[in-house]
Amino acid sequence: MEIKYGLISCDSHAQPHKNAFLDRMSKDKWGDKIPQLKETSDKAHMAVPYDRTVERWFVNGELVGNRGVVNCPTVMDDPMRKYFPQTWDEVPAIVYDPAERLKALDSDGVDAEVLFPNDPVQSGTMIQGEDAAFELDCVRAYNDAIGEWREVSDRFIPLAIIPYLSEIEVAVAEVQRAVKKGHKGITMLAEPSQTHPGLHHFNDPYWNPLWEVCQDLDIPIHWHASAGLNLKMPRWKGYTRNQEQAMGPSGGFSTSAQFMPNLLFSGVLDKYPTLKWVSAETGLGWVNYILEGCDHEWERRHLWTEGIVTRPSELFKRQLYVDFWYESAGIQLRHKIGIDNIMWESDYPHSTSTYPESWEFVKRSLAGVPQEDCDKMLYGNAMRIYNP
Repeated sequence: MEIKYGLISCDSHAQPHKNAFLDRMSKDKWGDKIPQLKETSDKAHMAVPYDRTVERWFVNGELVGNRGVVNCPTVMDDPMRKYFPQTWDEVPAIVYDPAERLKALDSDGVDAEVLFPNDPVQSGTMIQGEDAAFELDCVRAYNDAIGEWREVSDRFIPLAIIPYLSEIEVAVAEVQRAVKKGHKGITMLAEPSQTHPGLHHFNDPYWNPLWEVCQDLDIPIHWHASAGLNLKMPRWKGYTRNQEQAMGPSGGFSTSAQFMPNLLFSGVLDKYPTLKWVSAETGLGWVNYILEGCDHEWERRHLWTEGIVTRPSELFKRQLYVDFWYESAGIQLRHKIGIDNIMWESDYPHSTSTYPESWEFVKRSLAGVPQEDCDKMLYGNAMRIYNP
């Protein structure tokens, strides 16, 4: 892949076309369960009640998400960045059409983007109900639809989602299949057993075949924002919609501050020493405190005597990566974090996205940073990790 602008977004969101699932799943087998948009005038389906018919995503016949059709306020004509399109006709093609999306990349001066899921995928999963076969077909349909973006341009770096309700061998086979389709990594839950009570804890050896196949294929595993971990402050009913929207991303790092120590102390990284992990949409400023805390506990409790043989900060620098998109505080401590462990993101087309002013944010965040460091964080590390 050619580097023209010197900027790769390591967290953007791919929007499946409204017919992506209908076109790829058996109507005879699944019928109305297939993920699809449906018209509704039921105000219970609306975060903000509208006196008109809107559209909402339904999966397995159940509503998933009540804010709108697509999470793409950045590209809407809305300076407050709170408006979600309420029907598919309102969704700009630069969100869901990969050929049009390239125009958005060029206008923002971005060479390529790593593609995390968007609606109707919830926290990176298609779990809705208890039917493993249905979930698997949804996962395959999504992975096929977004894998096809890679056929349009190598500037797209798609990430696969995985099935959870099937046996681990099925998940491993889907990862292998998705990589052949062009996917460059997977995204998953930080703690599967919290999301669904029938699933195994992240630390359970049950997941070892998944770690092994990702290491063998040399693809990174990703957590995005909360990664499905429910540690949120209850939302106050007196907040405006914009206040509520601002609160979540501002404290989003707090969930990473929970599941990163769990990974560092799990023993997984020593067992799979070349397996890469990426924490996206969490920023950098929190990382050093967590690493100091983990190193302190590792030393005080002599955890090397219990099989955790490598210092946590060393594990991080060897195998973990974090993204930033607007901050400067974490950048000032970049060498403590590890200059080879930091990547940039735009979060396109979500409300916190730097689009269409990404280079203005880059210049602000990296003011005074040597060009060699900038090149690594803005595109070099991404090229090394994803090999696009």
